[in-house]
Amino acid sequence: MHTNLNILLGISGGIAAYKAAELTRLLKKLGAQVQVVMTPAAQEFITPLTLQALSGQPVHTELLNPAAEAAMGHIELARWADAIVIAPASADVLARLSAGMANDLLTTLCLASSAPLFLAPAMNQAMWRHPATQANCAQLLARGAYVLGPAEGEQACGDTGPGRMWEPQAICDYLAAWCGQERPALRGQHWLITAGPTREALDPVRYLTNHSSGKMGYAIAAAAAKAGAEVTLVSGPTALPAPAGVRRVEVVSALEMLAACDEVLPSVDVLVGAAAVADYRPAAVADHKIKKSADNLSLALVKNPDILAHLASRLRSLKAHCFALGFAAETEHLVSHAQAKLQAKGLDAIAANDVSVPGLGFNSDNNALLLIDRQGSTTLNPRSKVQLAEALVAWVAKRFPHDLS
Repeated sequence: MHTNLNILLGISGGIAAYKAAELTRLLKKLGAQVQVVMTPAAQEFITPLTLQALSGQPVHTELLNPAAEAAMGHIELARWADAIVIAPASADVLARLSAGMANDLLTTLCLASSAPLFLAPAMNQAMWRHPATQANCAQLLARGAYVLGPAEGEQACGDTGPGRMWEPQAICDYLAAWCGQERPALRGQHWLITAGPTREALDPVRYLTNHSSGKMGYAIAAAAAKAGAEVTLVSGPTALPAPAGVRRVEVVSALEMLAACDEVLPSVDVLVGAAAVADYRPAAVADHKIKKSADNLSLALVKNPDILAHLASRLRSLKAHCFALGFAAETEHLVSHAQAKLQAKGLDAIAANDVSVPGLGFNSDNNALLLIDRQGSTTLNPRSKVQLAEALVAWVAKRFPHDLS
C-alpha cells in the first residue's frame, strides 16, 4: 500500500529510540513525507544527523528556535502533519501529553495539532504497569489517541514483561491499514473487552477462581483491533500475551476489574463482557495462611457486583449510541438461560456457549456460540476461537454503525 501522508515522527528518550531509524526508512518506503522531532533525551540515544539522512529533512529539536519561530515554525509544522507518531513514547511523554503540557517542541506540536496521534509506548515493565502510566494512557485513549502496544518480551534492563516498543514494521502496517482506501470496519470505535478469570483471595496463598483461560476474550480483542477498533482489554490473570494493537489492563479480583472498566467507560462505544467473573468473594481475607486443623472448614462469602449489568447500564446512561454484548457459559438449558441473562443484564446481545461439551469452551482452542439479540439468533458452529472471534466481530459490526470517526 502506498500513501502520501505527511507524518510527524516524534522520538522521546529511551533505548528503543534506535528503532526510529528503521521506522523512518519504512515510512518513507510507504510513500509518506516524514519530518522528525526529537526531545533532548532522545538525542542522547540517537543523533539528529542519522534521522536527517533517513528522512531527507532537517530534524526539529528546539521549541524556541529564533529562525523558525520568526515564521511561527511550530504552528506551521503542526498544521503540516496528517498524523503524529511518537515512537518510542516514554512514560514521561505519556504523562506530559495526558496533562496537556507544552514544555518542549514535541508536546507543543501535539497540543497545537488536530492530527490523529499514534503512540508506541516503550519503557520498563514496572513503569508500564504503574497505575499512573495506565491512567495516563486511559486519558489519552479517551481523547482519541491510538496506543500501539506495548509488546511483551525481554527488555534492555533484563526484565521480562510488557513494555517493549512495537517493531517498526508492525507500526508501519498499522498506519498503512489506518490510511488505506478501504477504511477498517470498526475505525473510530472504542471497544472495551473483559477476559479471563478473576481470583478472590482467601489468604496470602489461596484464592477462589474458575477454569477460564481468557482465550476467547483475547481472540475477540485481536479481531476487533484488526478490524480497526481502538481496543482496551481488561484481563484477569492469564498466561496469554497481549494481542497486537490492544491496550491491556491487568487485574486480579472482580472489584479491580470493575474499577478498571469504570475508568475507561466514558470513551467506550462497544462493550464485550467475556470474562468469567467470580460471583462471590470471601467476606474476609485472612492476613496469614489458613492452617489445616479441623476436618471441615466453613467460608463466609459475599456477592460480587454484577460487572456486566453495571457497565451496560452505565454505558447506556453515558451514550445514547452504544452496544453491549455479554457471554453466557452454561452447562444446561442454553437458550433459556442465555435469554434470561440478556434481559436481566440489559444487554443488546449475548453469546452463549455450552461448556459441558468436550473439546469446547474453557481452556480449549475451539468453541461454538449461539448469538442472541432482539432480532433472533445466529449459530456459529464449532471452529477455532480465532475464527469464531472474527465471525463474532463481523456480526456485531452489522448491528452497530461501524464508522464513528
